[in-house]
Amino acid sequence: MKYLFTIAAIVALTSFTTMKSNTIYQFKVPSINVGTIDFAKYEGKKILIVNTASKCGFTPQYEALEKLYEKYKDKLVVVGFPCNQFGNQEPGSSDEIVQFCKKNYGVTFPLAEKVDVKGPNISPVYKWLCNKSENGVLDATITWNFNKFLIDEHGKLLAYFPSTVTPDSPEILKYLN
Repeated sequence: MKYLFTIAAIVALTSFTTMKSNTIYQFKVPSINVGTIDFAKYEGKKILIVNTASKCGFTPQYEALEKLYEKYKDKLVVVGFPCNQFGNQEPGSSDEIVQFCKKNYGVTFPLAEKVDVKGPNISPVYKWLCNKSENGVLDATITWNFNKFLIDEHGKLLAYFPSTVTPDSPEILKYLN
């Protein structure tokens, strides 16, 4: 009987580990404003992940992202990932990015260190987000700043939105109301 319990425990642990590896919860990333962003800490909330830039035509979306974060704080976390891969529109240092976001848009949501969201140096988070073989849901190709990925309360990818879909759009809000 002791032997059977051990096998059952191993199977349960393996299943739990496998479940975690197919969720956003497997990732921890360096933050530019809060130490480390540990996605496992957000279990039970939706997560909106956005690749951001300070000198882009879509940069005013920071304001709507902050409003969304404030309004749905009890059930949503917004995480920005600054990226300089599109038109060199995020050239600043971490300190410059934080100051820009606070001064111009009052950003209080977590911001990761600057990352690549495509190409050979793609961040592991974005590799997971953009590849169905990793996230189990869809493939996405990021072609500009302010693409959005919505993660459900269990760490699974729920939806992808291109730059033109604003944070306060019905396409996103339907998942939050």
